[in-house]
Amino acid sequence: MSAVRTTPLDAYLGRLAAREPAPGGGAAAAVHAAQGAALVAMVARYSTGPKYAAHAERLAEITTEADDLRERALTLADEDAAAFTAVTDAYRLPKNTPEEKSARSGAIAAALLGAATPPAALLSLAERIVSLAEELLPVGNPNVVTDVAAAAEAARAAASTARVNVEINLGGIKDAEARERLTATLGRTEPLLARAEAVTTEVRDRLRS
Repeated sequence: MSAVRTTPLDAYLGRLAAREPAPGGGAAAAVHAAQGAALVAMVARYSTGPKYAAHAERLAEITTEADDLRERALTLADEDAAAFTAVTDAYRLPKNTPEEKSARSGAIAAALLGAATPPAALLSLAERIVSLAEELLPVGNPNVVTDVAAAAEAARAAASTARVNVEINLGGIKDAEARERLTATLGRTEPLLARAEAVTTEVRDRLRS
């Protein structure tokens, strides 16, 4: 399977539309996050010069971090596709004997935990993108303020999609500690979605004023 990061957009969308197990919603969520991070970096790069000198150091840091988040999101897209493929492979294992059934059950549980891991990491990544968007809003270039909202909305789409991709795997995970950890991560989603929406609301209020 070719990496999402090196696949042309039209080819990636064709793979996404195909009757294939991966890439799917998890990879799409990661691409949403990558776009959000890229938009944050773009706004920060437009916020340079004497007018922004008071925040120049922090804006440079935001640019670097947003670039790193974009790369991490693309890595998660590929990790998600690989993890989902492992789940389908586990379900194809033989189950003709008690030993095979036990091995298959263990393999499925491990694969489901593996499949929940990239979207859980993506939730944390989306949370960071929203934090950067919130930070940019009062100090960034007002000419690209709508792109701050676009970044927040992309992160919100990533988070809400990642959440359901964790939830669908959660029931089959037997490791109680892992389930508890993933459940705690899911608990941060609603506040994150509200924060992203607040960024967009503030941008729209500015446009109307």
